Amino acid sequence: MYRLTWIFLFCLIVITGCKPSSKKTAHLSQDEFIQAYFNHRETGKKTYTDIYRKIKRGGDDLEAIIIKEIATANSTIDLAVQELNLPLIAQALVKRHRSGVKVRVILDNNYSRALSDLNRQEINELNQRDRLKYNEFFKLVDQDQNNILSESEISRGDALVILDNAGIPVIDDTIDGSKGSGLMHHKFMVVDGKTTVTGSSNFTLSGIHGDFHNLATQGNVNHLLRINNRDVANLFIQEFEYMWGDNKFGGTNSKFGLAKPWRTPQSVTWNNTKVIVQFSPISSSKHWDFSSNGLIGKTINNANNSIDLALFVFTDQSIANILQQKQKGGVKISGVFDASFAFRYYSEVLDLLGVSSYYRCKLEANNNPWTQPLDSIGVANTEKGDKLHHKFALIDGQTVISGSHNWSQAANYINDETLLIVNNFTLAQHFEREFERLAQSASWKLPPKVKSKLEQQYQDCQ
Repeated sequence: MYRLTWIFLFCLIVITGCKPSSKKTAHLSQDEFIQAYFNHRETGKKTYTDIYRKIKRGGDDLEAIIIKEIATANSTIDLAVQELNLPLIAQALVKRHRSGVKVRVILDNNYSRALSDLNRQEINELNQRDRLKYNEFFKLVDQDQNNILSESEISRGDALVILDNAGIPVIDDTIDGSKGSGLMHHKFMVVDGKTTVTGSSNFTLSGIHGDFHNLATQGNVNHLLRINNRDVANLFIQEFEYMWGDNKFGGTNSKFGLAKPWRTPQSVTWNNTKVIVQFSPISSSKHWDFSSNGLIGKTINNANNSIDLALFVFTDQSIANILQQKQKGGVKISGVFDASFAFRYYSEVLDLLGVSSYYRCKLEANNNPWTQPLDSIGVANTEKGDKLHHKFALIDGQTVISGSHNWSQAANYINDETLLIVNNFTLAQHFEREFERLAQSASWKLPPKVKSKLEQQYQDCQ
């Protein structure tokens, strides 16, 4: 059964000049108990002001949604996010903390030190990626743009300093005495034990709004879910408590990574909604079927008509093999991927396109390029500096796969991650709209430069 997605793909692949339907910007209602927000959503004339860069732009203001939820807290806020650098979120947390709300924060160890603490030698020794991140941080905090960070600017603009000055306890994944759990890659917040905010977005300028050095950027392409259900919230609180430990300020008996007890997927059902939650990692000694990637595979295997993918990283061969079987069974598969990851030698996007990439003249283990390649595979058209950071799939226009969990081995076996499977038609409509938006501007099939590179590899390695 062809849905609107395939009309768009047909227009893009076969016909030139096809224009999007006016339904693209028509209002979609939100479910009362579970809502979806997208920072690149097409919002027509409706805009918001990115307060840091002083520009108006379309899309949902994910930071405002987070801050609004923080402001509702009466008793507790538990926040576990890989990276937090937005001062307005930090200030909102401090405001609730000073009103008596118990606020706790967990970060990944790579992002738990205030960048304003770095000395000149440490700054000079930063690698290129971290130096760019530091430069972005500097511009964010340097409000008078005099190239000097004053104490007052730091106290107002460095999110981690703001939390520390207020006495809000913050821990990372080294507090258990280890070097860290791969990545503490979660992106969730639980308020008053009843409302959960989670999804693909870090709480950062580049993750939500865009980069200072390029005002054309609109942030990595991300989404957030807001789930108002105590049973779902309790599952996230349990995960938080394992990582936090027994001590008021965290650290005693904290468990990250494989030190956490493995739990089977937990299901919560109400009204017209079913949510399945699973947390990573899992030991590689356990069968793949019991893992988060295994749950993704089972969910995909239930597809009858269509599978739409919007993924940052896709490197799990077993999931790719399941997709191939669904294709052979007549299920329509389409995908939009991040351009910076899609064509790496270990990416399963290459399998879907029916090609292979060599690394040191060796193919990836268990490599399986499809004999019937897909034409409906492309990469997102984003501004340089923005990434397609989603980790979602839409199954039969009804079921959404979401969370922090990239479809990778690291997410499955090393990182602290969240995977959600949500069956809710109203929510699914929002993800279908987002996929259609991505599909409209995506670049389809194998880019000529990549094709030429792969052909050269083949010649060199024979």
